[in-house]
Amino acid sequence: MKTVSIIGQSIYNEEICQIAETTGEIMAQKGYAVTTGGLSGVMEYALKGAKNYNGITIGIIPSYNKNDANKYCDIIIPTGLNHARNILVVSSGDIVISIGGEFGTVSEIAIALKMNKPLYSYKSPFDHKNNFLDKYQFLQTIRAL
Repeated sequence: MKTVSIIGQSIYNEEICQIAETTGEIMAQKGYAVTTGGLSGVMEYALKGAKNYNGITIGIIPSYNKNDANKYCDIIIPTGLNHARNILVVSSGDIVISIGGEFGTVSEIAIALKMNKPLYSYKSPFDHKNNFLDKYQFLQTIRAL
């Protein structure tokens, strides 16, 4: 099964979370299992979008407590690794998509680039060749994957 890792900020922002939900929907429609860090913000809304299309959702959470995962996680992987779990989130995806973000997202983007993963971003805190600032261009690119 193909897997996409969707990464991004944990703090709720209406525009960013709406893009995350749409991205989760698109990738689930394409048959991808959707993996995130399993918490709030982009992680929650990407999984919510995938669930809208009966997609398989995976949350790789930083704690040992499965109750910390958001309600859209089908499979919860409690790691106890805190931010070190970012390596697991990124390495699990055949494709990595970042939406918004802060320092944790930057670390995941760096890991994705180091691992030569296909990476597509919307409003990334770290600029790279597939970083989109226009949401329509971003979503058009994601639909074309």
